[in-house]
Amino acid sequence: MDKRMTIKDMVGELRDGMTIGIGGWGPRRKPMAVIREILRSDVKDLTVVAYGGADVGMLCAAGKVKKVVFAFVSLDFIPLEPYFRQARQKGAIETMEIDEGMMLLGLRAAAWKMPFMPTQIGLGTDAIKVNPEIKVIDSPYDDKEWVAMPALKLDVSFLHADRADVRGVCQSKGPDYYMDEWFARAADKTFVTCEEIVETEFFNDPLEARFVLWERSMTQGVACVPGGAHPSSCQPAYGFDVPHFKTYNASAKDGGFEAYFDKFIKDSTEAEYQEKVGGLDAIQKLPQPVY
Repeated sequence: MDKRMTIKDMVGELRDGMTIGIGGWGPRRKPMAVIREILRSDVKDLTVVAYGGADVGMLCAAGKVKKVVFAFVSLDFIPLEPYFRQARQKGAIETMEIDEGMMLLGLRAAAWKMPFMPTQIGLGTDAIKVNPEIKVIDSPYDDKEWVAMPALKLDVSFLHADRADVRGVCQSKGPDYYMDEWFARAADKTFVTCEEIVETEFFNDPLEARFVLWERSMTQGVACVPGGAHPSSCQPAYGFDVPHFKTYNASAKDGGFEAYFDKFIKDSTEAEYQEKVGGLDAIQKLPQPVY
């Protein structure tokens, strides 16, 4: 069983109007090589579900997005992702803004094949007022009300991991797993880029196997793309690229996304993109943030 494929093949699985999940968190462990390939493609009208960062901003700026389901879209040290902010202020996209916990419960509901997940998160907040698809229901056991967080069913999820084998066993050793395992389980198909492909025997070691977060049956394809999370981080391999994020952020006021896209992404392979930002060696030396 060999699930290796290219990032171009992964993006080739997309169709206009699909709902896609993007793993990672803000500027951390995002499958950015896949995002760049989507930017080069013709796919459009996507609904994007993400704890967002530049992945969401770039897709919005390129006109690929119909709707964003999000808890935040941030670059951390730059609180508001610039292109997502522009898209929202212009009314160019539909949005479903929810609490971080509500989004996790929506992914879990989809993973468990449930239509919704009951929760007290969100009660009394504007998250209920501005999202008519989220209902408040009565408990069948007492007089309490519950938020019925609807399942966030995904057609495709894209994730980035530390390493994988050809069967789709994926491992992440960072200090935070974010919600990647739930993105994998909530999707019909999950595609994973990784820093390294290892032999299956690598996971025979229980100290390594304990960092496998979801079942390999959930993974439909893997691609080895070292540095593929750049400019986001992939701890413990490398941190996020602060100077590059500053350049990206500044482009929103100086030249716009088209200029950034033309310079770094448009006619470049992933290898050529990485050379433009200093090369893989430089990426792997990026200092890791301490929280």
